[in-house]
Amino acid sequence: MLSVFTVSIGFGIVLPLLPYLIERLLGAGGDAAQVSRHTGLLTAVYTLSLFLFAPLWGRLSDQRGPRGVLLIGLLGFGVTMLVFSFVESLVAVYAERFLSCMFAAAVTPVAAAVIGNVTTTEQGRARRLAFVSMTGISGFLLGPMLSVFVTRFAADTFNLALPPGSVAVPLAATGLLAFLVAGGVAFALPSIDVLGRSTKISKASADQKTWLVPKLLILTFIVSVGVGVFEVGLALRGKQELGLSPYQIALMFAECSLVMFVMQAIAFSPWFKPDTTRWLIAPALSVLTAGLFLVPWASDFKLMLVVIGAVAASAGILSPILTYWISAKAGSAQGWELGKQTAASSLGTTLGSAAGGILYSAVLLPSASFVLSASFTVLGFLLSLGLPRLLMHPHSCPHPISVQSRKQK
Repeated sequence: MLSVFTVSIGFGIVLPLLPYLIERLLGAGGDAAQVSRHTGLLTAVYTLSLFLFAPLWGRLSDQRGPRGVLLIGLLGFGVTMLVFSFVESLVAVYAERFLSCMFAAAVTPVAAAVIGNVTTTEQGRARRLAFVSMTGISGFLLGPMLSVFVTRFAADTFNLALPPGSVAVPLAATGLLAFLVAGGVAFALPSIDVLGRSTKISKASADQKTWLVPKLLILTFIVSVGVGVFEVGLALRGKQELGLSPYQIALMFAECSLVMFVMQAIAFSPWFKPDTTRWLIAPALSVLTAGLFLVPWASDFKLMLVVIGAVAASAGILSPILTYWISAKAGSAQGWELGKQTAASSLGTTLGSAAGGILYSAVLLPSASFVLSASFTVLGFLLSLGLPRLLMHPHSCPHPISVQSRKQK
């Protein structure tokens, strides 16, 4: 959880300060269009790196064990954060963003894979995977606030004269946090024998997930596309059509994150059995579809808050539910499958964000991005209708550690 929190807070710290940094690096020759373009491209570079490297780190974790991969990820992330704090070139910023996410991609899916490997009960696996997801949301939410706090504290305490848009202090603090967490991982994370598992179990798992896990990955991609469209369209609609203030727009995003956080806590609380979550996938997709479709018809701030709550609640529970079932059906390939899920989520968010911006002002179809993303989510709903039966198939593969434990007994 600390590892995931560290990389999430790093992203949350950088994102709101990125336009100011770019504006300073461009100097007097830069204009608003250039700042917007570089901000979008740098965000795309970050998510592209996540898409490329998350499955590879996950596969390496399965083959060599997660502890070394997590240490490489955290130490590499810490180094790139420290280097970034001294960067004064736009080209170097692009290189740093790519490398930073390359190492961050070694953290989140591998941390989830550790839980999938060492947790011996389904209740424990479900709750801890939800905790990891909630930790990621918390890091992203707290990042901007901590960035301002750390910068002001350093400036007041050490009398530092920082230029506008400086990210040096919060980035250096994030780098140091990554080093501290890496020390905790080296000390506390047990060594896991990933190569000594039964080949029979791995084969059974591979047969079981031939179509099931890919379906779950496709649903992850579809949900991420919808969330990407929603986030970009939400900001654009609030500013351009409803005339909301920056405070109101920020409040909408805060509501979105808070509702997602609460729904994840409820869905995987002790009140619900993990295997019952399979019945929530199709209803949540239907609510997500309805919410995306209704966004253009929310004509004021209060109605927007209602629609946001519906979209956030459905997307908030879908993400950890899909992660849980992918982990449950991944067998000995925890890192590989969860890495692919991270890649699918990253690709979906990237494409959804791009589509949300490009299609938002489409002439032929007002609010086209919301309508088309809702239509796309309908496909996910249809794909999910048979999942409850498939997820509880009588020949589904048990958890590998549970099998080994029974064999030893």
